[in-house]
Amino acid sequence: MRLKVAVQTDPMESIKIKGDSGFALMLEAQARGHEVFYYHPDTLAMRDGEPSALAYPLTVRDVEGDHFTLGEGSRVRLDSFDVILMRQDPPFDLHYITATHFLERVHPKTLVVNDPTSVRNAPEKIFVTLFPQLMPKTLVTRDFAAIRAFRKEMGDIVMKPLYGHGGAGVFRIRQDDENFGSFLDTFAALTREPWVIQQYLPAVRDGDKRIILVDGVFAGAVNRVPAADDLRSNMVRGGAAETTQISAREREICETIGPELKARGIILAGIDVIGGNLTEINVTAPTGIRAIRRLGGPDIAATVWEAIEAKRR
Repeated sequence: MRLKVAVQTDPMESIKIKGDSGFALMLEAQARGHEVFYYHPDTLAMRDGEPSALAYPLTVRDVEGDHFTLGEGSRVRLDSFDVILMRQDPPFDLHYITATHFLERVHPKTLVVNDPTSVRNAPEKIFVTLFPQLMPKTLVTRDFAAIRAFRKEMGDIVMKPLYGHGGAGVFRIRQDDENFGSFLDTFAALTREPWVIQQYLPAVRDGDKRIILVDGVFAGAVNRVPAADDLRSNMVRGGAAETTQISAREREICETIGPELKARGIILAGIDVIGGNLTEINVTAPTGIRAIRRLGGPDIAATVWEAIEAKRR
């Protein structure tokens, strides 16, 4: 089976291939003999209800600094592709949301991974609240009084922007922190959106586990340990990747959320678990595939493509 595949992603030259899951999927698509194209979401257009993009034939190589070659670009209707991988990084803003509306016009005739409607309706820090029994104590609000009451109850808390990503803007606020009021003022000035406030989990020092699910089923995991001087375990923030096994609790988490992911057409998802607590469900551009493989784990890119090909037969 040879598929015509488009990858909607950030500029190819900006991709950090060591950790980028989308790049792993491109390499695997090419290895399986699929015809691969690249386009940037800024080139999306809709003429008389027909979405298209400026697409370039793409060749990829696992070589740092020389990882891609583009052919001659042309405007191509999105419905001419068999598969589109929506692999652009957040921010999850109106630009991102508009792209899901464009892709919605061609899915499922063209299989969009992940389902664009579900991507739009499942921002990572909101979607996870469907499973409160799996989460740490969590508040989503911008109401100062509610935040103060939550902090009084919880003691140390973690605050982060609702639509942030990659660990940006994540703070631990200690119970006796005199800067708390200033933090609230600063957050309020930066955005009109609510914030996520969670009970601080000391287990984060032991690592924040990234678990990958493919079509609702556990596929692999990596433990991300924060640097000694940082709260955040994101690898882009200096977190170190370690091999890991999943616990009975983590398997329970996967089995609980897996059917919902599958029902929503979310083929590739990454969840974050700290001390047996589910903190996020990432359905936009989850990292971890390359780190898991590099540490001797399974080839999840191949598993993803097996799932995609099965849906195209």
